Amino acid sequence: MSHEAISVFDMFKIGVGPSSSHTLGPWRAAQRFTASLEKQNILFNVKSIEVLLYGSLAKTGVGHGTDVAVQLGLSGDDPVTFEVDNIDAKIADIKAMKKILLAGKHEIDFDPAEDIEFLYSESLPYHPNALTFLVQLHDGNTIAETYYSVGGGFVKKEGEDADAKNEVNLPFPINTADELLHWCMKTGLSVSDVVLENEASWRSEAATKDGVLKIWNTMTACIYRGCHAEGMLPGGLNVKRRGAGLNKKLINGRGYANYNSWLATIRQGGSDFKYILDWVSCFALAVNEENASFGRVVTAPTNGAAGVIPAVLQYYVTFCNGNYDDKIIQFLLTASEIGSIFKKGATISAAMGGCQAEIGVSSAMAAAALTECMGGTQRQTLMAAEIAMEHHLGLTCDPIGGLVQIPCIERNTMGAIKAITACQLALQSTPDYAKVSLDGVIKTMWNTALDMNSKYKETADGGLAVNVPISLSEC
Repeated sequence: MSHEAISVFDMFKIGVGPSSSHTLGPWRAAQRFTASLEKQNILFNVKSIEVLLYGSLAKTGVGHGTDVAVQLGLSGDDPVTFEVDNIDAKIADIKAMKKILLAGKHEIDFDPAEDIEFLYSESLPYHPNALTFLVQLHDGNTIAETYYSVGGGFVKKEGEDADAKNEVNLPFPINTADELLHWCMKTGLSVSDVVLENEASWRSEAATKDGVLKIWNTMTACIYRGCHAEGMLPGGLNVKRRGAGLNKKLINGRGYANYNSWLATIRQGGSDFKYILDWVSCFALAVNEENASFGRVVTAPTNGAAGVIPAVLQYYVTFCNGNYDDKIIQFLLTASEIGSIFKKGATISAAMGGCQAEIGVSSAMAAAALTECMGGTQRQTLMAAEIAMEHHLGLTCDPIGGLVQIPCIERNTMGAIKAITACQLALQSTPDYAKVSLDGVIKTMWNTALDMNSKYKETADGGLAVNVPISLSEC
């Protein structure tokens, strides 16, 4: 079995909400397509472009901003750096002018209403999240390229071989939890140390650590923004943001000026169980309300589940004396490895596996990371991941209105709490007596995904999406 090399920066990507597979993935696909045109030296020969969205991308594409993402990607904008406050103006300009500046260099006629087609009843066999770019050239020739957004912002071009990056020779090649445990036992290294050694195949240790801290800084900025942003979420459901109200209630009039003083103020509130539980929920709500608002988030490992890992890590930093760079790095490195094993052995795409593939995986990642940081052994770390996923098996993806709001936002609070509980259970357990392995639960998750009806896989054709009135005003 070949070993797929996945970096921590593949599992954690800075981007824009609300969906990694329906927003970030199509955005990246559009960027890759324009790069392909430039590589073929035909960018300036392009006369027109038509974009076809298939399957899940079509059914929930508008709610997830797929059409918006494609236009920004074709325009040459990058999800890491593009100013999110300018998205509406940019899209409105394209719509009004009916023109797009391809790759930021070549202007062509482009009417989003006509040139982005939603093929609701068609799905390509490789993956439900597919999009095709059709190009007419001035010389009369045509070009077509199809891309698949396979979850977590990962994109695969039809017919392409593995990316050269994924063919790198790692000192500790890992596809399964058993292989990870093998290397840990053989070397005596922790999970995070194994990951750090593998990351050295791509860059220096200092660069990896700096990059991971940048990921955390983006997460904390998102938490802080979400805890102070009020109003309604976009999309038409009139869902009221709750993070800011909960933050204000819990702070109870105590003052602060910035993120660091905010943390100090939170700690002043004590360590009552209900108080901490409310804060974990607040952290998760804040991130996913930002995500639903096309805000800057970190895909972890997806956007729909972007609040779980930040909430659990923020819990560790705030209430467990974890506010040290080395502990934060340890947490995120461990989490990334667990996520990569799920991606290799199952899926992190809700369109393939339901919400167990998003909230379930993120909860498993957070549980393992917290367990290692709290002093757990390598076996306890993997046990925590298994416990967290075991109790998300079968979780469906049924977003109301095709938006990443109901029930997605609240599910992040549940995933975070389950992760903390799984950590505590693992720390108080002896893994030798465990009946279910992490690889066993990953296999079960994949089998469950294969058996799951497609209407529960991010299509908004079943579950809450069809049984709850669309006018519901509260999440």
